[in-house]
Amino acid sequence: MEIVSPIDALFLLAESREHPMHVGGLMLFEPPEGAGPDFLRDIHARLLTRDEFHPTFRKRPATWLSAPQMAWTRDDEVELAYHVRHEALPAPAGEYELLELAARLHSTLLDRHRPLWEMHLIEGLADGRFAMYTKMHHALIDGVSGQRVLRKAMSEDPADDHLGTPWNPPRGTGRSTEPGSRLGFMRDLWSAATSVPALTRTVTEALLHQQLTLPFAAPRTLLNGPIGGARRAAIRSWPLERLELVGKASGATVNDVVLAMSSGALRRFLLEREALPDKPLIAMVPMSLRGAQDKEPDGNKVCAILCNLATDLADPVARLTAIRESTGRNKEVYQSLSNTQAMALSALTLSPVAMSLLPALTAVADPPFNIVISNVPGPRTPLFWGGARLDAAYPMSLPIDGQAANITVTTVGDQLDFGLVACRSSVPDLEVLLEHLEATLAELEAAVDTV
Repeated sequence: MEIVSPIDALFLLAESREHPMHVGGLMLFEPPEGAGPDFLRDIHARLLTRDEFHPTFRKRPATWLSAPQMAWTRDDEVELAYHVRHEALPAPAGEYELLELAARLHSTLLDRHRPLWEMHLIEGLADGRFAMYTKMHHALIDGVSGQRVLRKAMSEDPADDHLGTPWNPPRGTGRSTEPGSRLGFMRDLWSAATSVPALTRTVTEALLHQQLTLPFAAPRTLLNGPIGGARRAAIRSWPLERLELVGKASGATVNDVVLAMSSGALRRFLLEREALPDKPLIAMVPMSLRGAQDKEPDGNKVCAILCNLATDLADPVARLTAIRESTGRNKEVYQSLSNTQAMALSALTLSPVAMSLLPALTAVADPPFNIVISNVPGPRTPLFWGGARLDAAYPMSLPIDGQAANITVTTVGDQLDFGLVACRSSVPDLEVLLEHLEATLAELEAAVDTV
């Protein structure tokens, strides 16, 4: 039995029917030339024979010292046919039908009596491609780790029909540093306890001298109310080169441009509804603490920065400049910290999230931030799975009470895939944000003259 780390425990304790705490992804594949009508059925049958599992994919919550959800146990037997499912849409199905299915799958809770993950293979698309929807509890994995797991299951060789399984990636070497293990937990606890004076000085400098955006400083918008459990999804891809050219012309990073696109889209969305606040919206931007060699899928290793989205500024270049300065100032603070200190500082930033899950506080308190916007690095080379080419990978993350929408992006080859997820009742016209994202990018291109 393993102790659940504090950050991972938050995702377990905060979960309810209205707040599923899993992250997912919707991937599109082009079958290899000559693939017959039974191609996906054969893929599914092959997968059901792969019954070796990484320890993380055997985990489910257990009770420890009379405290539920505070420890992990591992199932010796995993019913693979329950976790890996073959589904079909009524053919010929389009993007709308696929997203409706993915949104319904994303709305349902994972069974806590089983390991907390699922994979769904979906056929019936009109263009001949097939889809894969995956979900895994956020207490088990973060976005960067999830991308690495999926990457290991694929090949760069189009002639390679190897069918890797995300639930059994190649194992790393060296001693375990799982945050949930007893050894890792005690080591992190001792490190935090012995660095209290230094951490106090760091927090003071970060929050006061560096003027980090403070929690509960965000304005309340129509996106910041209580949410239900049903989800809506919207997806779209953009050529990465377009964002890179804007960044090069303005001295910004691609992530800054993603935030500026999101800022402009949210500004247009709220203006249309006469609901744009005078104060700028605040985004929470997760930042990975995983090194290049840290490849084990073992919980969450992230910190959080708060970014001024400058939605009060009409000029797109001024918004991008304000965003670049805000992210740069916050990153400088974290870059001077150890991982333990960075996670401790993030805990102070994220602590209002736990309180915002209480309905009474959600109704009266200002939100800690308005939206989560995350950019998860993905593969830059073409990838193949069982001979099928990966065309797109749209992240599907989690809204929470008080933040009814989430924007997450990832890179696949030379494109950037945006996955938007929102509460179905709070944001019924989520796809409008896709149009505003394109309009904002075009506005930025014209303003900084990328031609």
